Amino acid sequence: MLTLLTSMYLVVRAVSSQAEPIRVVVTGAAGQIAYSLLYSIAKGDVFGKDQPIILILLDIPPMLPVLDGVVMELQDCALPLLREVIPTDKVEVGFKDIDAAILVGSMPRKEGMERKDLLKANVAIFKTQGAALDKFAKKTVKVLVVGNPANTNCLIASKSAPSIPKENFSCLTRLDHNRACSQVAMRCGVFSDSVKNVIIWGNHSSTQYPDVHHAKVNKHGTEVSAYDGVKDDAWLRGDFISTVQQRGAAVIKARKLSSAMSAAKAICDHMRDIWFGTKEGEFISMGVYAAGNSYGIPEDLIYSFPVQIKNKTWKVVDGLPINDFSRAKMDATAAELVEERDTALDFLSQ
Repeated sequence: MLTLLTSMYLVVRAVSSQAEPIRVVVTGAAGQIAYSLLYSIAKGDVFGKDQPIILILLDIPPMLPVLDGVVMELQDCALPLLREVIPTDKVEVGFKDIDAAILVGSMPRKEGMERKDLLKANVAIFKTQGAALDKFAKKTVKVLVVGNPANTNCLIASKSAPSIPKENFSCLTRLDHNRACSQVAMRCGVFSDSVKNVIIWGNHSSTQYPDVHHAKVNKHGTEVSAYDGVKDDAWLRGDFISTVQQRGAAVIKARKLSSAMSAAKAICDHMRDIWFGTKEGEFISMGVYAAGNSYGIPEDLIYSFPVQIKNKTWKVVDGLPINDFSRAKMDATAAELVEERDTALDFLSQ
């Protein structure tokens, strides 16, 4: 009898300790980044190995037949954490009561398209999605904008969702951060996890500033500065920066397609750090609201800073010394973001 009661208690306890599913929406869900991303989310790599998930796949109506195929594949993976997959082209379905939004879909730049035209098209998209988040999502939702121009799209989405805290919005510069880590690691002959505290400042564009003045490299068990580890200042101030800035274009030239696998990995890294926090003594890069920053960056921008995260709340790492070389590059990328913002806000008000 006692054994039976013990067994029943363990069963009840196991059922009651099972976490409630969280609702996660991915936009542009029929695209190639999402195709690399969805499996990792569904199997627990992002939100935890014991966190059930309801995945909502949002895309435009012409992509619904493709979404059906993606749903079939997710079903065929037989993933125990994946409780439901909902394909839709309706924002009221896509954003209903969601806990996390990964906004991958955007208007891509086409040949001959002016940047202004690209901004105008994306303002319309992210104004609609921001308003839908405001109306349908949980107020605690964490929103990651991936679709380019990511910083300004993130700003527009946030301004269109006034009831959701600005701190809940961020944009992806983790791919640039990972690229910078990898370049330094290869140059030093170490693994990528031996490099920490690189910084991506500013815009997710070719004006971004990959900065290793505060980075550390673990070489043969000894932690040294990146400059001491690399021992090539000219490379760190020249080819290293341009390689990271132009890496996306280099992938397109080689692959004839934009980065997908590496972008999906960076999205996973970014969202996992929001959910579980950054390691003690380490910081990562993400585009966040610039309000209150100590680096002289204009406030009404989404700008990439070094951040630490605890209890799902990010904080910009303050007080890092900035030399003249870094200052000029940080200001140049800020100027581009101010210009983008002003153009986008003109369209938003129309």
